[in-house]
Amino acid sequence: MNSLLRSLVIISGMATALPIVSSVSTSRAAEIPVYIGTYTKAGGAQGIYFSRYDTETGKVSTPDLAVATKSPSFLVMHPNGKSVYAVNEEGGGSVSAFAVDPGGKLHEINREQSLGNGPTHLAIDREGKNVLVANYGGGSIAVLPVAEDGSVRKVAGFIQHKGTGPDPKRQEGPHAHSVYFDATNAHVFTCDLGLDKIFIYRFNPAESSLSPADPPFASTAPGAGPRHLAFSAKGDFVYCVNEMANTVTVFAREGTKAILKEVQTISTLPSDFKGNSSTAEIMLHPNGKYLYVSNRGHDSIATFNVDADTGKLTAAGYTPTQGAHPRYFGIDPAGKFLVAANRDSNNIVSFRIDDAGKLTHASTTECQSPVCLLFVP
Repeated sequence: MNSLLRSLVIISGMATALPIVSSVSTSRAAEIPVYIGTYTKAGGAQGIYFSRYDTETGKVSTPDLAVATKSPSFLVMHPNGKSVYAVNEEGGGSVSAFAVDPGGKLHEINREQSLGNGPTHLAIDREGKNVLVANYGGGSIAVLPVAEDGSVRKVAGFIQHKGTGPDPKRQEGPHAHSVYFDATNAHVFTCDLGLDKIFIYRFNPAESSLSPADPPFASTAPGAGPRHLAFSAKGDFVYCVNEMANTVTVFAREGTKAILKEVQTISTLPSDFKGNSSTAEIMLHPNGKYLYVSNRGHDSIATFNVDADTGKLTAAGYTPTQGAHPRYFGIDPAGKFLVAANRDSNNIVSFRIDDAGKLTHASTTECQSPVCLLFVP
């Protein structure tokens, strides 16, 4: 995902100006809208939900259904603020486009197949002309052009990953887990958990096409299972969270080149933890001084201090998320709160961030199967 949308969904340290969304009004200046992606099921979540986030207290209001749709597990917003896009993990895999109505409700514009099972992640280019999707089950990424009315068109660009990894259960084939634009909008990065690789592609927005960069990928340790990325504000460091190994790998990047050089790999878990766990989300604080990772199993947010010169990390603590399976968390645009979405305990928990990056519980809101938060300043 590019830095603009990474800031909107609060998934990266690449700071950039945020658009004002005039069609979603707020009742108080201290509130901003937030959309919540979920896993849907009978008797549980039914689609995308709408809440209001209090920027002074960190409280997320009781969610209301914005639109019914199947398992919208990841969301991004168009740069003009008029459309929201979601993956739909059920039914073979698709990408849905929704128009933002006054008051925060959404209505579906259209839906197109993602050409791969289990789509898990989206990105939209800086000009809002293309949506990219990572198909976890299919091990592929696809480019869907965006029309003037905000709808998505049929897939125009497609890359199928091939190969296996050392773990026969989790890495029997490719599993593209995430996709990002860099700050220049010229390169696309995608983590493939099944192949232990971060693929890098050149992006042509006019043709909605991708081609391998030189070099075409960077590797993590065998069996690490790279999942998501965070980029430093200058783009000189890339942080990769490895789901299976419970680690973060720090890469140095030279300018705008596609070359990633590993400088460090560090555990996301306490040294005395002996249970089962896997990582999920990774984000840099807007000030670039702290990096956070969610642990599912240990059910915590790991905090790291960041060395601005080397990019290296130092473990600074572990904060329980006060819920189970924190698949996602966000950092508000002002950097005052971290908000964790605990999928299996059906709650969203806010933590105040102090000047040292430490987290302190602020509030808890009930929500069925929350797995993504999209802040709309």
